Amino acid sequence: MTVRSAWLLPLTQTREDTRLTPVGTFAPESEMRTRDGVIAGGNPFAATSAGAMSLQIGVGRAQVQGTDAQGAYPVSVDAPTVLTFTDGEAQFARIDSVALRVYDQLFDQAGQNLATVEIIRGTGAATPTAPSMPSACLRLWDVTVPPGASAGTGGIPWSSALGDRRRFTSAYGGIIPRGYGLAFNGAYDGQYRDNGTGLERWNAAAKAWQAYPATPTRPMSTKQVTAAPLTTTGAFVDFTAAAWPRITFTVPPSGAVFVTVGGQVSNRSTSASTAWMTWRATGAYTEAHGALNGISAQASRVIASRRVYRDGLTPGGQITLIPGWNVSSNGGTDVFVQDGQLTVEFVQ
Repeated sequence: MTVRSAWLLPLTQTREDTRLTPVGTFAPESEMRTRDGVIAGGNPFAATSAGAMSLQIGVGRAQVQGTDAQGAYPVSVDAPTVLTFTDGEAQFARIDSVALRVYDQLFDQAGQNLATVEIIRGTGAATPTAPSMPSACLRLWDVTVPPGASAGTGGIPWSSALGDRRRFTSAYGGIIPRGYGLAFNGAYDGQYRDNGTGLERWNAAAKAWQAYPATPTRPMSTKQVTAAPLTTTGAFVDFTAAAWPRITFTVPPSGAVFVTVGGQVSNRSTSASTAWMTWRATGAYTEAHGALNGISAQASRVIASRRVYRDGLTPGGQITLIPGWNVSSNGGTDVFVQDGQLTVEFVQ
């Protein structure tokens, strides 16, 4: 037998039918529907030329969904099947589709119980489109039949005529392999799929597929352009945006970031003299210049960095970081705040 289906022929399902058809595959698409599609493994239902107007479809397994009342039919093709296309139209090209189709006399008018691989013929047109699929039918390949194509005129140019339309499915909780088309919604929160370059997770609240794990956001960083002017003593002063550009960022979904400030600070005016390099935050979160985030030197020169963790921020909020400086005095040896760098790292 070439094409088998479980749960179709009354009282005649063989042990081989049960073993060869993917009975356990069940990826939900809605409350009562199964995501139909091809079962991955090797190159299922491969299409190869079998003649000028003939195409061979290889072995494979699949789920074919009918109406909600019908449910899904597990199907397997256990031997290659050759299909022959009718000649091309006189004037226009047409697109025919190769599909797995299940006939069930309890639900259709065909009067038979049968699983087949068959051609669903399209209509010739100046801009042809693939035909609509009947119920309980899974599209595998589209074939463009040129006008006037026949065995006597060279037939169908298989290298350019084939369009792969195989979409894949998986068991419940499994990762849906990439196949034809990514324009489909997930069925439940937390469903996974492979988009060809990585994993995506369905976010039901956002109604969107999102990269998993979330694509890391690159750190944002600015560098000090000019040294602190040191025109004020004993108070924290903002760098101008020209002297050291600010950073404005959007808080990630985690509500957490690392902020690092580093550079050189020095003040050896007296044994008690200090110099500071700091930052402050405004916007959706506020924090002042000071000992909680800065680096400092007292009666010495320091080259260092300080990395601090801030969480509990409002996701999606906008925050601006402003670098700052402070010197307690300016009249002695080696007084400067320079070579600064400010960096924000986003916690996923």
